[in-house]
Amino acid sequence: MKLATLQNGTRDGQLMLVSTDMTLSCIPSEIDPSLPTTAQSLMDDWSSFAPKLEAMSQKLNQGQLQEAQAFDPKQAHSFLPRAYGWIDGSAYINHIVLVRKARGAQPPATLETDPLVYQGGSDTFLAPRADIPLASLEWGCDFESEIAVVLDDTPQGVSAEDVGQYVRLVMLCNDVSLRNLIPPELAKGFGFLTSKPSSAFSPCAVTPDELGEHWREGRLHLPLITHLNGEQFGDPDAGPEMHFSFFDIIAHICKTRSLAAGTIVGSGTISNKDRSRGSSCLAEKRMIEKIDTGEFSTPFLQYGDQVKIEMFNDKGKSIFGYIEQKVVPKG
Repeated sequence: MKLATLQNGTRDGQLMLVSTDMTLSCIPSEIDPSLPTTAQSLMDDWSSFAPKLEAMSQKLNQGQLQEAQAFDPKQAHSFLPRAYGWIDGSAYINHIVLVRKARGAQPPATLETDPLVYQGGSDTFLAPRADIPLASLEWGCDFESEIAVVLDDTPQGVSAEDVGQYVRLVMLCNDVSLRNLIPPELAKGFGFLTSKPSSAFSPCAVTPDELGEHWREGRLHLPLITHLNGEQFGDPDAGPEMHFSFFDIIAHICKTRSLAAGTIVGSGTISNKDRSRGSSCLAEKRMIEKIDTGEFSTPFLQYGDQVKIEMFNDKGKSIFGYIEQKVVPKG
């Protein structure tokens, strides 16, 4: 099942069903008024609504819904325009090592045994085709191409082996970072906040079954492709080098607390050791330049720069639609 949120001038938008090929869509609540109108209301009672939506989705895919209309991803918001929780992990060790080198920091001693997570702002997410407003180029704006999952109510103390039953949806993320604000902020000992502005998520969120064999053991085994200004920047595989799976990350978070339905958990920036796969953020490329030449040569994002993030299945079809954002001066 593939879902999206239509921008309709309200804070939470309008829940939509989208066909697997992303050509058609419908608004479930206009067909059946008992169905939810927003993504969050769906997540609040997934077990009741999901079977009805799945049945409607099958009709949509078979061309049996008279109410179906063309799907326009430009009109989509992030699936959850705001969420009760946005918790981002950092599951790719190669990324952790390179980015920490870039800011003169050592990896934690528990690098391979204890997942890194931070809780980000979740009250405002950007639409997948929305501009990134940036007040100062000196802040060092960077993109971070990631995978994210949306959870049902998830209990405290859940084991990694049992987490899978609470993962409802998978989507893509651009976790925007302001690299030059990170070191002084972390030096205060209180974590990220001002250095992490609003993120954006893909036009569509999909149930894990849509991913077939590529979703297994809490990892998505497909390349995540990033373009910068029309040129491919990286296509690392999201699966093999994800040291901590989504299941591991979520179990770690739930050690001391439960998570509310609609909580979003991110993978952290996708990264492979193979340099030929490129990178999913500028900070990594800059660090590789520093290692190879002794200096950084790639700048952080400038006004007018455009980032595109997308993932394809093994038949070359886009799974989530794409995130495409341009950096603009904050008005």
